Amino acid sequence: MGNERHHTPRLLLRGGLVIDTAPHPVVHPHTDVLVDAGRIAAVGRDLPLDDSDTGLEVIDARTMVVLPGFVDAHRHLWQGVLRSAAVDASLDGYFSRVLGELAGRFTPADVHTGNLLGALDCLDSGITTVQDFSHVQYSPEHTAAAVEALEEAGIRAVFGYGYPVFDESARQADWVRKARTAHFPSRDARVTMALAPVGPSFTPPEAVREDWLLARELGLPVAVHVSAGPVAMRPITALREEGLLTAGTLYVHGNSLPDSELRLIAESGGAVAITPAIEASMRFGAPMAGRLHRAGITTGLGADAVTSAPGDMFSQMRAALMSSHFDGDGDGGGDGDGDGDGLALKAADVLRMATAEGAAALGLGEEVGSLGVGKRADLVLLRADALNLAPVAHDPIGAVVTAAHPGNVDTVLVDGRAVKRGGRLLYENLGGVLAEAHRATERLGASSP
Repeated sequence: MGNERHHTPRLLLRGGLVIDTAPHPVVHPHTDVLVDAGRIAAVGRDLPLDDSDTGLEVIDARTMVVLPGFVDAHRHLWQGVLRSAAVDASLDGYFSRVLGELAGRFTPADVHTGNLLGALDCLDSGITTVQDFSHVQYSPEHTAAAVEALEEAGIRAVFGYGYPVFDESARQADWVRKARTAHFPSRDARVTMALAPVGPSFTPPEAVREDWLLARELGLPVAVHVSAGPVAMRPITALREEGLLTAGTLYVHGNSLPDSELRLIAESGGAVAITPAIEASMRFGAPMAGRLHRAGITTGLGADAVTSAPGDMFSQMRAALMSSHFDGDGDGGGDGDGDGDGLALKAADVLRMATAEGAAALGLGEEVGSLGVGKRADLVLLRADALNLAPVAHDPIGAVVTAAHPGNVDTVLVDGRAVKRGGRLLYENLGGVLAEAHRATERLGASSP
């Protein structure tokens, strides 16, 4: 392991401005959080402190905002070594440059570096859980490298085994079975597995059926990109007609889907991950956050691709909040003028998407995403006395969503262990990772000429 974390301490976060997110975001000033055995043991004011308990570490949180760790519900971590490689690209340009040209050059070592860099970037900005949609599985060795990096970083992750978009030869069911057996022996582990197939919007029905039945065989949830076409104009309807529309499926984007498709997702118990920054820059269609909120669909936020947009959750929350004022009407609601009447979100709605709803979307709602007693102690402490946040007391939730940035992240805990403390990431070989990332960029030919 590359981290300075060897045991799970008992911690008392004393006197923080605590924001819980379930069932709805609420602020608790001057509140303590007790962490024991990696889980939240108590939340309340003036929790009793036993002076004889030498195993308890007390952290002064009186100048901190304490909240659940952020959940990134959709991200391609392997692209960590391709940061800003396609900022001005259209979706077609991204497909051509990143997936068509660069992805095929990735060795297992490059995947390891990209995943490790991406996961550490997440932790540094307060993202403690990530859904890694890893559509770069060119071999079992690529898979092993990706999973090893997630474990090494210390992040909580749902590894989405994805097929390379432009390489049909890598679509190997036996490789998926091998990965399930070799790397994911327990569903209670910090890193778990999902299947991330190309899906009904982009592949023929027979391939979709094979993928969904494989997921059922292995007991894996499914995460899939969806849009209106080019293969299935109504991909959710297509899944229903094939008997494949099941609860627990995570649909990504969906900007071009009509409201009738969203209703099917809601009725089936599915969830949606949106990536508002990428969806805007690559013109996927009208913003989704308000439409999904109105439809009652569990919604998570994601950074998607650092090739083209920021990787921190603060940026995603702001993009979701601001763009919700321009949500379109879809085919099943509103007055048809596209002004998004009644759909604009509040800051609390967006914070919930970045935490509790994102966790629920990944099937982890019982474990993370809020501060319920018994949940895993995945926590973030923000410096409330920073110039860009102070004075935070007027509206702490609004301040976190609209004013905070990664530089405010002082401490990050995963399972009660510090992965960042005092503003410093505790990964011991960060310089080596950065050096390897630069070398990978040169090998891949991703740098500017």
